[in-house]
Amino acid sequence: MEQFDITLSDRVQTIKESPTLAVTARAGKLKAEGKDIIGLGAGEPDFDTPQHIKDAAKKAIDRGFTKYTPVAGIPGLKKAIVTKFKNQNGLEYTEKEVIVGVGGKQCIFNLALAVLNPGDEVIVPAPYWVSYADIALVAGAKPVIIQCGIEQGFKLLPAQLEAAITPKTKLFMINSPSNPTGSVYTLAELKALGEVLKKYPHVLVATDDMYEHVNLTGEKFYNILNATPELKPRCIVLNGVSKAYSMTGWRIGYAAGPAYIIKAMEILQSQSTSNPTSISQVAAQAALEGPQDCITPMVEAFIERHEYVVNRFNSMQGLNCIKAGGAFYAFPDARVAISNLFKAGKISTENDMALSEYLLEKVGVAVVPGSAFGAEGYFRISFATSMENLVNALDRIDSALSV
Repeated sequence: MEQFDITLSDRVQTIKESPTLAVTARAGKLKAEGKDIIGLGAGEPDFDTPQHIKDAAKKAIDRGFTKYTPVAGIPGLKKAIVTKFKNQNGLEYTEKEVIVGVGGKQCIFNLALAVLNPGDEVIVPAPYWVSYADIALVAGAKPVIIQCGIEQGFKLLPAQLEAAITPKTKLFMINSPSNPTGSVYTLAELKALGEVLKKYPHVLVATDDMYEHVNLTGEKFYNILNATPELKPRCIVLNGVSKAYSMTGWRIGYAAGPAYIIKAMEILQSQSTSNPTSISQVAAQAALEGPQDCITPMVEAFIERHEYVVNRFNSMQGLNCIKAGGAFYAFPDARVAISNLFKAGKISTENDMALSEYLLEKVGVAVVPGSAFGAEGYFRISFATSMENLVNALDRIDSALSV
């Protein structure tokens, strides 16, 4: 039979597999082969979904709530999201200005496809969450990456934002608390960025608040819309239940913004996944409407682990790690460690990919290289795992970096 080579689309060839998911899959494969691997790649809490949320889902199954729902989300969940924004964030929305997606990632994907055209530019501060740049590329746009290193606390400066804006700029992405760094913008810092954006009415703003409740400092949470309310007609607020309620696998994210953009996202969703899972929506509604004290023990554990991890990294040869304000990641600067290992002949290439390979092969610890987040010379670990795992893993990393 004659063989044909079918060419894949240009679109899929411009992007890559999510590096964090790839690292997690590789660690899982090595574990399954019997190797002693500690995986620090996955960004998900190691806590179970709270019982009252699981109970709501079970009741939904038992009462037969297993059919199609409205594409943009069930009325009860949309109402709960509107109430959440009002009570927790001081933001007023109607249900027409809210959409529920299959995870936060789909909401960002739908937003990009709804507003971006080929030739548009998307400003993305780096280090950035792995999917921002690739989602922009899928939409045919150009990601404009701005380096915000450890020297500036991994945060974008107003002058950097202003310098990056052109007539082609369509969207600015901001993520606070940040994945991968855990950095959190203060209200004053957000106001300063907002003052820049006010000068450029053609730029849409997307604020990804997924880690809002994973607060390591106890300081009040603010996003850029709290700081600059005038941006509301062109701001999209993105959030979800994955991190706060340990519901990563339930796949529920949501977004709020101008009704015409939300409607465009709904039209796209109607042609892709249609509605998010009916049962997951009921669970998400229970999460938002139910007791919020289930978040506290999880965050307390993250605070303890964060303190330990940062102190340990700063005691290691060639690493520099600053404290995070939120999320459950540490993002050490490993440039000196990489140079040391290269000079000692322990790694053959002087970059963070070689470092992560070395840590996996030499001591069985899976980390994500910083270049996956647009920041060469760093690496990310998640401390959303047990203290026992962290002690063991960091002991191994310490020994591997000693040259």
